[in-house]
Amino acid sequence: MNETSAPQNPGHRSVFLDKEHPAAWRALNGLGLKAKEAAAEAGLDGKLIELLNVRISQINGCAYCLDLHVGDAVKNGESAQRLAVLTAWRDTALFSDKERAALTLAEAITTISDAHARDREGAQARRHLTAEEFSAVSWLAITMNAFNRVSIVSQHPVRAARD
Repeated sequence: MNETSAPQNPGHRSVFLDKEHPAAWRALNGLGLKAKEAAAEAGLDGKLIELLNVRISQINGCAYCLDLHVGDAVKNGESAQRLAVLTAWRDTALFSDKERAALTLAEAITTISDAHARDREGAQARRHLTAEEFSAVSWLAITMNAFNRVSIVSQHPVRAARD
């Protein structure tokens, strides 16, 4: 995420938070790596981790993170079909119970719904996730939300793909 090119809005000069306070950025990256490590230790594969990263970035509207994590999801074996319908995952049969539970939990953490909805969604997720998986998905969502906010505030640009 260390981009140095001009911001998307040329009339406004961006402040790249990662450049202004690199120690804070390194700490966030370290937390992100630990969250990913915890997810792997809990038995969550890279495909699910990236699916969660994409869904959280969709909710937050982070173009930079979407560009990055859609590519990572494809590298981890995610299909174009599942990525295309991810915003409507509840309306398809393309996702396993564990994936649905993880998506439910990640969305609840991202949107911070009311207490009753959080309890209901948490209970639903716990039916298919172990305590270790539940914790790992929670940490993944917390860190991805932080990365989204850094990129959105910094206006990290999305560059055209080179084919």
